[in-house]
Amino acid sequence: MSESVAHWVLTVAGAYALAGVLFAVPFAWRGAAVLEPVAREGTLGFRLLILPGAATLWPLLLYRWWRATR
Repeated sequence: MSESVAHWVLTVAGAYALAGVLFAVPFAWRGAAVLEPVAREGTLGFRLLILPGAATLWPLLLYRWWRATR
């Protein structure tokens, strides 16, 4: 793999990770409760626990959150 391809792959992965982190915080705070009503009663520990998964699966969760609010 050439250096420019490796740089491009790391840049895309970094952008995906940054978008995931920026999405995960508001999703854990409010969006999870929209998709799953039981999550409204979630504790701070629950919200911290779902952050990594929300950051990883952010495109799917964003789509589902968007559809749930329409």
